[in-house]
Amino acid sequence: MAGSKSVVLAALIANGAIAVLKFGAFLLTGSPSMLSETYHSISDTGNQVFLLVGIRYSGKSPNREHPFGYGKAQFFYSFLVSVLLFGIAGWESLKHGYDAILHGHSAAPGMVTFAGYTFDAVYVSVAVLLGAIAFESYAFVKAHAELRRQMNEYGWSGLVEAFRTTSDVTTLTAFTEDAIALGGAVVALVGIVLTRVTGNHIYDAVSAAVIGVLLMFFALALAWENKRLLLGESVPAGREAEFESIIADHPGVEHVDRFRTMFVGPTDILVTADVSFAADLDTGGIDDDIARIDEKLRAHDERVSFVYIEPEL
Repeated sequence: MAGSKSVVLAALIANGAIAVLKFGAFLLTGSPSMLSETYHSISDTGNQVFLLVGIRYSGKSPNREHPFGYGKAQFFYSFLVSVLLFGIAGWESLKHGYDAILHGHSAAPGMVTFAGYTFDAVYVSVAVLLGAIAFESYAFVKAHAELRRQMNEYGWSGLVEAFRTTSDVTTLTAFTEDAIALGGAVVALVGIVLTRVTGNHIYDAVSAAVIGVLLMFFALALAWENKRLLLGESVPAGREAEFESIIADHPGVEHVDRFRTMFVGPTDILVTADVSFAADLDTGGIDDDIARIDEKLRAHDERVSFVYIEPEL
C-alpha cells in the first residue's frame, strides 16, 4: 500500500506542475497539441486526487455494514478515474484536434520577449514538453518499479500478465497514466516541431487528435480491468490452486468439497472452503486444524485477510 501511495504522490506532483506550464504554453502559442496536453495533465492531476481518496477510504476498518472492509473503494475510484480520463481528457482532446484539422489551427509563429530576450513562441512549447517528458519519465520509472516488484513477488511473466491479474489497481492506473502522458508529450512535441519546420498545420492538429485517441483507448482498457475486480474476481488460477492444495494436504483433511476465493481489496483476499475432515476427529480437533490451516494460508500469501472453512463430517 505504501508503494502505491508514493507512486500516486509522485504522479500528482508531476502532473500538477506540468498542467500549469502546458496551459501557459497554449496561451502563448494557441497550439492544438498543447491544449490537448493541458486537458490531459489537468485530468491526470484530478485523477491522482481520486486515487489518494480511494487509498485513504479503503483503509477504514471492517464494520457491520462492511464486514470485509472498504478495500474495494480503490476499485471504484480507479474506475471513476478511467471514466474521467475518457470523458474529459480523451474526448476533449479528440474533439479539439478534429476541429483543428478542419479549420487549420496550429501553433502560432509569434515572438515572445522574456528577460530582454526575444524568441519564437513555439520554443516555449518545445521547452515545456521536454520538461514534461523529464517529469513523466520520473513518475513512470517509479510506477514501473512498483509494478516490477509485484511481478517478481507473485511470479508474473510480464507486463501483460500483470495488467490482467494485478489487484493493485492504484499502481496499475498510475502506471498507465504515466505511460500515456509520456507518449502524449512525445506525440505533441513531434507534431509541433513538424508543423514549425514545414509550415503545415496538419501535423500539430493530427497530434492533438492522436493524443485524444490514445487517452480514450487506455481509459477503456482501465475501465475493463477495474470491472473484473468490482464484480468480485477470484485470485489467479495458479495461486488459487496453491491455496486449495494447502488445505487438501493438511493432516486430517480428506477432501475439499467446495473452494472459492475473491479479492475484497487490492491487498485483501477472501478464502472460503467446505472441507471434509476425518470421521475420527472431534470438534476440538477440527477447530485446531481450521486454525492451523488459516495460519498456513496467511503465511503463504500475506494478502489472505479472511478465511472461512466450513467442516463437512
